[in-house]
Amino acid sequence: MKRNDLKALVKEKYGKIALESEGDQHVNCCGYSDYTIFSENYSELQGYKPEADLGLGCGLPTEHAGIGPGQRVLDLGSGAGNDCFVARAIVGESGSVTGLDFSDEMLEKARANATKLGYGNVGFVSGDIEAMPFKEHSFDVVISNCVLNLVPDKYRAFSEIMRVLAPGGHFCVSDVVIKGSLPEKLREDAEMYAGCVSGALQLEEYLGTIEKAGFVNIQTHKQRRIELPEKLLKNYLGENELSEFLMGDTGIFSLTVSAEKQ
Repeated sequence: MKRNDLKALVKEKYGKIALESEGDQHVNCCGYSDYTIFSENYSELQGYKPEADLGLGCGLPTEHAGIGPGQRVLDLGSGAGNDCFVARAIVGESGSVTGLDFSDEMLEKARANATKLGYGNVGFVSGDIEAMPFKEHSFDVVISNCVLNLVPDKYRAFSEIMRVLAPGGHFCVSDVVIKGSLPEKLREDAEMYAGCVSGALQLEEYLGTIEKAGFVNIQTHKQRRIELPEKLLKNYLGENELSEFLMGDTGIFSLTVSAEKQ
């Protein structure tokens, strides 16, 4: 599938999630409403707003992002604004938080949430992570939650993060990575791609891409194995493949990692 086709698929899927999600009815990073296999609990975090939490994350990047009062924060793939509002509680009135998303439906939902909360220093911008509509050195901290794995060109995404960060700035992202070799059916299925897994890189390649983009002091803060339900795996794997997958070292992991711009 071509890059633009993949982007269109992701955009359509997450636009649909924004329209279908209401109240406490959550999907998750993979878009399956029956499984809560990726998302983590935000409820204890200051600034958490349940109406902005669609259950689409795979970690808590703000916990490890080292955000401080007065800083300029960018959230990539901001969705309905969940991580933006948590970050806003940290930066306070003197800082600013910007969410970037390319789904019109998600942007509408996020802006409505910000208006309802009365936040004048939280804004949401339409744009592509591979070509961000921001000037160089615009932000002190960049965060993202279960989004970069959906971007076709990870190197371009991290290069853009490098460009928009101010000197001495840093990022912290939670994402989905692979260890070992996933069965081909999982890798190729477009629906699975839009739901995090088939678009994910090998762990070593992911960390190597960050280094290649010029970042230093790369730190892994958390890894968590994702236990996919057999009911889901059986949609893609035969009996023998399923047994090998469950018994082997191959796996899908959520990863929270940070790095600095010199």
